[in-house]
Amino acid sequence: MNAIAPSASFVDLRRFAERVLPLAAPSGLARQCLPLPVGPVSVGVLSVPPGSHEERADADEFVVVHEGGVTLHAGDVAVPLAAGASAVIRAGTTLRWTAEAPASLVFMRYAAAGEGESGLVPIDPDADLQPSGAPSAELLTTPTPACRNHTDYRSGDGEFMCGTWDSTPYARNAMRYRHYELMHLLDGKVTFVDAAGVRGTFGRGDIFLVRQGAECSWDSQVYVRKVYAIWRPA
Repeated sequence: MNAIAPSASFVDLRRFAERVLPLAAPSGLARQCLPLPVGPVSVGVLSVPPGSHEERADADEFVVVHEGGVTLHAGDVAVPLAAGASAVIRAGTTLRWTAEAPASLVFMRYAAAGEGESGLVPIDPDADLQPSGAPSAELLTTPTPACRNHTDYRSGDGEFMCGTWDSTPYARNAMRYRHYELMHLLDGKVTFVDAAGVRGTFGRGDIFLVRQGAECSWDSQVYVRKVYAIWRPA
């Protein structure tokens, strides 16, 4: 297995899942994490074997189904997730996972928010999006795009956010990411180039992470719509 470089600016999480899942044969839930610096955020792949599995969430966790399907149960609430669907599990939630066949999910966990209201928050990719801020004019190399956003979940401290965003085409020069951002592209295609000249192009259905501290440009020549999970420190 080729290791994921700890310094990689962006990581293809579907490819990461394909590398680590053959190593996992769990009898229960199993998480395999990317090699990220120690901190409040972890990102990786969750394996869910067939059957019913219980746990108590000790962090806010965004999940998107990579392969298969699962149902999340919290109290009287059941949230079925097919391939490509996503949700947030709030810290403190007593949760039961059920799966009829092996399933895998990509996750981002944020452990510093503390426990507040428990429960499940499905991400609605068809939510009514509202106009949101565009990239800085100083960075843009194309006309200003029209961007829209809907936030399904925000942690109590405001640092962890999950929702849906879209934009008309645009390109910008590199900016430094002071946050981690996991993206699941629902439509379109985008190319990143980092400070080392490494290029990554992601399209519809791809799930990937841009690391905190990365310096990346953005070039989307078509309409882009994505589900996102962001940790941005205050």
